[in-house]
Amino acid sequence: MFLAAATSSQNPSAPSQTLIEPPPYWAYAVNPTAPPADTATKPDETALFRVPGSKIAFTHSQVRDFFNAPDWHPSSHPALPTIVSHGRQPDVYACGYCHLPNGQGRPENSSLAGLSAAYIVQQLADFKSGARKSSDPDFKPAGNMVSVGAKATDPEIQAAAEYYSALKPKPWIRVVEAKFVPKTHVAGWMLVISTPHEMESLGDRIIETPENLERTELRDDSSGFIAYVPPGSLKRGRSLVTTGANGRTILCATCHGPNLKGLKNVPSIAGRSPSYIVRQLYDMQSGARAGANLAQMKPVVANLSLYDIIDIAAYTSSLEP
Repeated sequence: MFLAAATSSQNPSAPSQTLIEPPPYWAYAVNPTAPPADTATKPDETALFRVPGSKIAFTHSQVRDFFNAPDWHPSSHPALPTIVSHGRQPDVYACGYCHLPNGQGRPENSSLAGLSAAYIVQQLADFKSGARKSSDPDFKPAGNMVSVGAKATDPEIQAAAEYYSALKPKPWIRVVEAKFVPKTHVAGWMLVISTPHEMESLGDRIIETPENLERTELRDDSSGFIAYVPPGSLKRGRSLVTTGANGRTILCATCHGPNLKGLKNVPSIAGRSPSYIVRQLYDMQSGARAGANLAQMKPVVANLSLYDIIDIAAYTSSLEP
């Protein structure tokens, strides 16, 4: 459970009270139960899939192979280390399958491009020790890092960390303030737009979804995401991040640098997935995420409401990475 101050940044004059919040489903997108195998539609394995800007073709099985990361644009990045491209069967999935060959990541996991190698190594150590986990035990992407990623050897982790730290992050998420958004549902551990297309009130949520679902499902690392955030959240988030909002939190630039692009082993938080940022702030406040340097974050998150966390994530995701 999550204990938070309920002073809403959307209503600064609201009285302070204690709220107990479950992890927000839209940030911890948990897949529905899959249909039995005998009723599921079997894919056509003779079909070849392609994406814009690539001459490569993959079959359905190749796109779904956790031990062979689909690399649609191999000339756009350095050669992939084996642990990134293929993992190590049967214990460790290819890092590039989930985090993508260019390290941009997806809403259900983390972008790794440009993070310091030491920071990446430390996060794997925290997953291995159990210090870092998810507030929602059913959120499988985080669970995989504990049960699968933690089986990587030190040399494998170091190779992946050095590869991803050398990459330059790129703009990946288009942030849009909106009162009404397309209806979505959970599929592939993220939110996707439902059909038929209908609109609904956004309310106090962030809806992060693929710009092009087909390309995202094919794990095309040149197709990004759109994040719908509450009206006014960018302004409120900027105040929280840059001023601390009269003591409600601490200036993020103190540790993450003046442009929030990180300092030494402190990670960049600019231009990253807002779903990811919400989960991390929530996990830190709930105690699910501990580990190295988390003591520095305790006073940062201690008094944040879920509304504040939404505003901070909206603002930081809108920045240039």
